[in-house]
Amino acid sequence: MAMKFKVSVLVVSVAVALYVVIGGLLPRRGVIASYNDPYSQLTIFQEVLTRIINDYVDEPDLEKVRVGALRGLAEGLDPYSAYLTPEQVRRLNGGRAEAGLESGIVLSKVAGYAYVVSVLKGSPAEIAGLRPGDVIEYIGARATRDMSLYEARELLVGPSGKEIELKVFREGRSETFKFKLEPFPRPKPEAKVLERGLGYLKLATLEEGESVRIREELERLIAQGVNQLIVDVRGVATGTLAEAITVANYFIGSGTLAKTIGREGRVLQTFTADPQRQLYRGELVVLIDRSTAGVAEIIAAAILENKRGELVGERTFGAGGEQKLFPMRDGGGLYITVVKYAMPSGRPIMGSTSATSGIVPTVEVPRPDRGPTPEELEEREELPPEEPLIHPPTPAPSEDLPLKRAIEILRKK
Repeated sequence: MAMKFKVSVLVVSVAVALYVVIGGLLPRRGVIASYNDPYSQLTIFQEVLTRIINDYVDEPDLEKVRVGALRGLAEGLDPYSAYLTPEQVRRLNGGRAEAGLESGIVLSKVAGYAYVVSVLKGSPAEIAGLRPGDVIEYIGARATRDMSLYEARELLVGPSGKEIELKVFREGRSETFKFKLEPFPRPKPEAKVLERGLGYLKLATLEEGESVRIREELERLIAQGVNQLIVDVRGVATGTLAEAITVANYFIGSGTLAKTIGREGRVLQTFTADPQRQLYRGELVVLIDRSTAGVAEIIAAAILENKRGELVGERTFGAGGEQKLFPMRDGGGLYITVVKYAMPSGRPIMGSTSATSGIVPTVEVPRPDRGPTPEELEEREELPPEEPLIHPPTPAPSEDLPLKRAIEILRKK
């Protein structure tokens, strides 16, 4: 379904839903709609509703339309907001929203499609061949454009042995991937000395307790005489704000590390570096790409704006915030973003579009072309036509070009 048509359907659905909620409180004539003015926009919705009630061929199912309209309203805010059904609210309040095993896929939504931001190492999805940048068209028989991100995530968790089937658009063609949910160990940070004085630290996640593991690996590198360091946060897209702040503090001894932003750009919290917690003071390069998302972007932003080192690679994905559940009288709830994570300067990492989100590297090293970028998807509003399979897909180069460039930068210093 084309995005423009879906928007038209949404407008009609919202009109009916708002009529149910507000009735005829607003004046019917004499109000000219202005952009982002709720009262004039509601007047238009009421006009549409009146036409539907008077002229639509069948009597609309207001309950069904109301739920659809609420979903559209929430999902129109950002990918991470959603209307939850009463059953989803019960699962969330009962602590069962993440019950069962996970696929290892970190999802967002781009142009309405489920978009693979990152894939955890050793997970069922990674073993099956899923990779960052994949666009998921279908989960089982359900189109991802017809569901919220919250629903998509729920479909990718479950008991051990649950079968997952995904139709994925990649490199101009659609492919089907199948795998079963199985337990897998949480990936660990990796550290090694590349050459004398030059170290490499690969982060895997920023989940609770991960900063302790990262500190141990960092201290081991320092003990081996490392005074030039490459920190790799590519693929890091899960974790907590507290862990990210702690890890950023390992490399920065003074200044602002991050902020959280509320309504109207109001600063809710400012996180300042503690000089006593800084571990590493040598030269630094951080590797980033599209699979760097969420709290991992906090680390990259702190390094950038405190002028602590270079960022090498690609623009990060641009996510990061906190959602809150607001219960509704029907038993459902609005699960909407109430806090955004921001750079030390106060700029939110998650913007209104992909083009205004994320962190731009100081040294850009593009990845091999694997299909449309989030910006291209949002501009097209649809996936490009499938390309005929004349030649096998070009394998990704075995050489890690961003890592190579980072080594060159540090050698020159």
